[in-house]
Amino acid sequence: MIKADTSSGKRGKSLTETAYAVLRERIITGDLAPGVEVSEPELAEQLSVSKTPVREALARLCVEGFMEAYPRRGYRVTPVTVKDMNDLFAIRGMLEGTAAALAAKNLSDADLDLLDQLADVSYVIGEEVSTKTFVDSNQEFHSAIARGSRNPRLYALVMSHLEECARLFYMGARVRDINPETNDDHHRIVAALRKRDADKARDAVVEHNENTRQGILGALVATGQVGLTL
Repeated sequence: MIKADTSSGKRGKSLTETAYAVLRERIITGDLAPGVEVSEPELAEQLSVSKTPVREALARLCVEGFMEAYPRRGYRVTPVTVKDMNDLFAIRGMLEGTAAALAAKNLSDADLDLLDQLADVSYVIGEEVSTKTFVDSNQEFHSAIARGSRNPRLYALVMSHLEECARLFYMGARVRDINPETNDDHHRIVAALRKRDADKARDAVVEHNENTRQGILGALVATGQVGLTL
C-alpha cells in the first residue's frame, strides 16, 4: 500500500511520485520482468491507489523507456535486446573511461580506500537481500569514480546510464555468479587509480565494461532471457 501526504495540493503529486518510484524499482530489480504485460487497474489494486497516479507514473516510465503503452491493451515492460545492451555499454564505456581518467588525478586516499571496500562486496546467488546489496555497491563504486571526475555534466551522464544498466546487472547476477570477475576488475581499476595513471585507469574501466557486457549477454542469451533483435 502506498501512503501519501494528505495535505491539499500535495496528495496527488505524492501518490504519483511514490507509484513511479515503486514501479521503477520493481522493473529494475526484475520483479516486473522484461516483456511482462500489466494494466492500470491491476497495478492500482496492487498499490492500493486510484488509477490516476498509476497512469501518470506509467506515462513517465514510458518516456524513460522502461515501459511501452498499447492502446486498449495496457502496458508492457520493455524487453531487453542485444542491440539495447550493445548500444548502452558502448556509450557507458566511453563515458566511464573518461571519468576514470579524470578521477585518477582527483580522488583522495580516503576515496580510494572506500572504493576498495566496495570492490570487496559479494552476494549469494539466489539470495535477494545480498543481491540487492551487491548491485547497490556496484553502482556506488562506479558513481564514486564518476564523482571523482569533478565534472558534474559527465557525472550526470554516467549516472543515467548506470541506472539503466542496473536492470541488466540484476538479471545477470540472478543467472550466474559474477562475484569473482566483478571484484577482480574493480580492484584492478582501484590499483590504476592509486597509481594516478589516467591512461591505465581509463583502460581498466573500458575493459571491465566490456567484460560485464559479454558476461551478462552470454548468460542471458544462454538462458533465453533476452530477445535477439538487432
